[in-house]
Amino acid sequence: MRDVGIDRRAFLSGVGSIAVGAAAASLTACESRDDRRTAESGRTLVVRNFGGAYGEANRKAVYDPFTKETGIRVEVVNFGQDQMLAQIEEGRPRFDVMDIDMSNLVLFEHEDASEPLDYGRLRNTRNAGIAQSLLTPNGVGKSYWASVLAYRTDAFDGRKPTSWADFWNLAAFPGSRALQGEVDRPELEFALLADGVPLDRLYPLDVDRAFKVLDEIKGSVRTYWEYGAEPGELLSRDQVVASSTWAGRLQHLIERGAPLAYEWNGARRQSNGYGIPKGSANPDAAYRLIDFALRPEVQAHMARLYPDGPVVPAAYGYLSESTARNLASTPGNLLSGFDLDIGWWLENRDAVTRRWQEWTRT
Repeated sequence: MRDVGIDRRAFLSGVGSIAVGAAAASLTACESRDDRRTAESGRTLVVRNFGGAYGEANRKAVYDPFTKETGIRVEVVNFGQDQMLAQIEEGRPRFDVMDIDMSNLVLFEHEDASEPLDYGRLRNTRNAGIAQSLLTPNGVGKSYWASVLAYRTDAFDGRKPTSWADFWNLAAFPGSRALQGEVDRPELEFALLADGVPLDRLYPLDVDRAFKVLDEIKGSVRTYWEYGAEPGELLSRDQVVASSTWAGRLQHLIERGAPLAYEWNGARRQSNGYGIPKGSANPDAAYRLIDFALRPEVQAHMARLYPDGPVVPAAYGYLSESTARNLASTPGNLLSGFDLDIGWWLENRDAVTRRWQEWTRT
């Protein structure tokens, strides 16, 4: 199993070369414009993503501009993982591109359910500063997201929790908590950070130690949230004073004046990526869409509409400071968080989930 984490040094180096990267991207776009207006216009490409606000942002930032440039229409489906694998096994996937979590792309590769990528057809990955760990044999990273510590700013007499140790400190920061449920992986890493484990020594996770630390605040955990908007709802209604949350999901509430904030220290980073299912009916158009989505200006457009961080450092040359500061791949946020170890979780997720279920029921 591979650890598909962020190569900080490569990404930060790329951020330092934004001007060069942006110029190169513009040159690539000019050189290839005629190539993209081909007889394929009128064909339809089917993309699997998870819909909602994320799907709508992709429509505005990626799919519609892609259609305008190429004439290739994009349809969107939202099949679950089991449905996707079943269709591929039958040899008739009803989608041509999959936009899914990188850990699932690694899983699909091991299941022989995806096509090896020909990076020669993805011109916008060349010398673009994308972390090498996100250029996997069967999947390429497209965006970063993170789980972070969120809190009510009016709950602690002006004091701010700035670490997971503070989240666990019920004496200094009293009140009800919320933690993520089974919608993603249990947040064992946050418990270990609260107990003093350094960011770079988290893996392999000490599961026994993590659950022992979780026991310390179990009585104050009001709920285990199961959908992305739930932490914001719980915090806004003052049902909890602190919660883990997916970064960016509180932003619209904060902009409307809700007394909420979140902390990047100790953020758990993950990434989404593109892959092509084995048996895709339209691989040529799939490559073109993936390459289009990795242009710096397209990555920036997407980040303005949905708070996921670009994988192409040059995208930050198109973003304002106010937008960039809330993204998981800005330099400061890269250094203060950590990358979820996909290999460890693929090997241990089932056992940890069973133990988590037992722990939450007792």
